[in-house]
Amino acid sequence: MSSKSSYLGLVNEVDGFPDAATHPEAFAERTSEYSRFMHLNYTVGYIIPIVLDALKDTELSGDWWDIQPGVVRLCGDTVEERTKNMDKTTRRWREAQRFEILSGWRDEIYTVYAPKGSPFFYMERSAHPLFGVLAYGSHMTVYVPATPTTPLRIWVPRRAAGKATYPGMLDNTVAGGMGNGAGPWECIIKEAGEEASLEESLVRAKAKPVGFVSYFYVRHKEAGGEAGLLQPEIEYCYDMAVEAPDSGGPTLKPCDGEVAVHILMDIDEVVANLKNGKFKPNCSAVLLDFFIRHGIITAENEPDYLEIYTRLHRRLEFPTR
Repeated sequence: MSSKSSYLGLVNEVDGFPDAATHPEAFAERTSEYSRFMHLNYTVGYIIPIVLDALKDTELSGDWWDIQPGVVRLCGDTVEERTKNMDKTTRRWREAQRFEILSGWRDEIYTVYAPKGSPFFYMERSAHPLFGVLAYGSHMTVYVPATPTTPLRIWVPRRAAGKATYPGMLDNTVAGGMGNGAGPWECIIKEAGEEASLEESLVRAKAKPVGFVSYFYVRHKEAGGEAGLLQPEIEYCYDMAVEAPDSGGPTLKPCDGEVAVHILMDIDEVVANLKNGKFKPNCSAVLLDFFIRHGIITAENEPDYLEIYTRLHRRLEFPTR
């Protein structure tokens, strides 16, 4: 039986890095293999050995990086200097084809934060997992509420077959990474139009912020690029209730080529696809959070309820926005 066949198995899939608070010995053993990416006395990421080896390259030593046993620091006294040094590093690797993950270069900038929400530096999105730094996204579940004759249904997109990451897998209705300084609400507005052809006025009127999920993902090959790269994330979550298409509600359809089709699935179909591993891992986390908030997963029907809930809202050890 697949480890994904239970709700807790789905959580284990997306939150696969030991938690220092609950499993200190496993955390210490795992992190002993890595270098801490530090700013002052704060850990902003973890660097695995293959990335450390690349940083130790003689062409990258000196003014760009300070590498000590177990600790790596990005040089530069200002945000601009640190951003420049990171950019020179990742572009050098891209030109040398050092890492497969950089073949998906997006020219989209993510922010890495220092304490109190101030920017530490900015970097290319595709290079983020090489440094194990915290990323952010926004995900929205668009659903048709249950009626006396129909169950609750969720609009589920299938990712385009040509996507570099998780091609052909199922996704959350609307989802996107928070790049270029955008906040979670702006991200949802943008992605709703691009991925689902939803009118901005409708989203602004009906979408509701409902919290977040957080986890520490260890990337698999399906994610694109090298397996084993580290990807801690916070996903801001939104719900949007709409009428069924035959009652005047919207029919979601792709717009930007990243989605192949949108399917209106009932809960049983969504659950079956979740447990068969058909959803992108972090999208499973968002759906499980939706299930808990809507009373589909409860303490009465799920023996792992408490662990599922707490693991979906993991306290991460990094400075946040």
